[in-house]
Amino acid sequence: MIMGVGVDIVKVKRLKSAVDRWGRRFLERVFTGAEIAACYEKAEPFRSLAVRFAAKEALIKASGGKLSGIAFREIEVANLAGGAPVIKKQGRLALALAESGIENLHLSLSHEEEYGVAMVVAEGEEREAR
Repeated sequence: MIMGVGVDIVKVKRLKSAVDRWGRRFLERVFTGAEIAACYEKAEPFRSLAVRFAAKEALIKASGGKLSGIAFREIEVANLAGGAPVIKKQGRLALALAESGIENLHLSLSHEEEYGVAMVVAEGEEREAR
């Protein structure tokens, strides 16, 4: 069953401004080392960073608030061999998802010149309140 849907849009220029202002400190607070490396391999790294930031926001929205306490850095967006984007279920994120009954995450990313957008669909089974 669909437990939640989250959508977020990020202005690429705004994300670039944050990186320009705060540098590595900002990047390491929001993204994993693997995400930073993957984005900076691209011709337009800020577009890739923007869609990953949007994906993290969209996941939190799709969870309906069930991921409180999970830092952005604990959410990693990666790509499968064929290029499809995925959210890695690992560490504290995996535990929080399991506790909330979210079993599957579906992620779609898109960007153009000025904006990056992400949509997450969370699937699973509702857990009874404790």
